[in-house]
Amino acid sequence: MIVPAAAGLVAWLDPLARDASGTAMVRVAALEALPPDGTPRRVTVVAGKRDGWTREPDVPLGAIYLRRTAKDKVVALHSVCPHAGCFVDYQAERKSFFCPCHDSTFAMDGSINDPKSPSPRPMDTLQVEVKGDDVWVRFVQYRTGIKEKVEVT
Repeated sequence: MIVPAAAGLVAWLDPLARDASGTAMVRVAALEALPPDGTPRRVTVVAGKRDGWTREPDVPLGAIYLRRTAKDKVVALHSVCPHAGCFVDYQAERKSFFCPCHDSTFAMDGSINDPKSPSPRPMDTLQVEVKGDDVWVRFVQYRTGIKEKVEVT
């Protein structure tokens, strides 16, 4: 009697023990879709989401900018400004990123252009892997308004 009850309890609690953070690598683009000249492309990150017993397929998680910096090397920058969480835009004519909430600009590599910027840190980079012809990213949200790059859990 105890063994079947324990097995049932373990099976019932199993979803709670699984990683529901969504921090696995996600395919975000084909490498050939990124311009070889390093011009950033905004990409919506879409992935399945699981939280306990709930599963949602193909949910938009957020947006990132991808830049091809070499034949098979890609840099990913989070599209959320580290200052107050506003969405950063890429301005092609200026070749820089712009946060409309506080008029701050970021360089192509995500660094802060203006030393007077209220942003406490550069744009957040994300882990990227190029696997064959596909670009994979570990999509993570970071806390805004602080100097340290701290993941939101």
